[in-house]
Amino acid sequence: MDNTHIKLRTEGLHLRFGQKQVLKNITIDIEERKIIALIGPSGCGKTTLLRTFNRMHDLVDDVDITGKIWLEQTDIYSNQLPVTEIRRQIGMVFQKPNPFPKSIYENIAYGLKLKNTPKHEIHDIVEKSLRDSFLWDEVKDELKKPAHRLSGGQQQRLCIARTIAVKPSVILMDEPCSALDPISTSKVEDLILKLKDNYTIVMVTHNMQQAQRIADQVAFMYMGELIEMATNQEIFQEAKQELTRNYVSGHFG
Repeated sequence: MDNTHIKLRTEGLHLRFGQKQVLKNITIDIEERKIIALIGPSGCGKTTLLRTFNRMHDLVDDVDITGKIWLEQTDIYSNQLPVTEIRRQIGMVFQKPNPFPKSIYENIAYGLKLKNTPKHEIHDIVEKSLRDSFLWDEVKDELKKPAHRLSGGQQQRLCIARTIAVKPSVILMDEPCSALDPISTSKVEDLILKLKDNYTIVMVTHNMQQAQRIADQVAFMYMGELIEMATNQEIFQEAKQELTRNYVSGHFG
């Protein structure tokens, strides 16, 4: 595989919480501007892996991580870059929408102010981020309204707008639609497909239909190991591993 197109890579990644080994020898290449779905039964390590990509486990006392994670040419655990810069470059959208207790406008402007974006640029970036998140037409006349008054689906799109405002190169998504109704889920899926034009997206999902609808590549995990990673079609129609075939066909989960 041509390295110039690899955005994120892990090599021999192991992770323990205390005595419990949660990730075992994960080596994975994530291509630029693709949607990668991490699938597998609950407790298999999907979200744990996702959180290693932007050093969310730094906040856990008894975590032990070995192996390498590269963001292009940067080893993200080598302190070449400050953690704040890694998290700007690798944004995260959580399972439940988590807007700040601020206005719609300030939710997006806040991160821009932290990185000293010139005042005259902030409004344009807020508008563009809301447009790019398919939310502008719904909120343009009420930007001062508290974000928590938006519907769940709107809140999740606002969180995506907040993430892309600071121009990351990778967006991590931890079951971004699991708390949403079918109509909101459809809007967020349409948005994710559009974001692929400019971002690399790594998404945890329990929803096999969702993975089939929007993922370019699918990685199946089981008991902390990466069992198989291939194209969407290969995983769902001609998986090489029996364990993968059994999981995607609904025999266990």
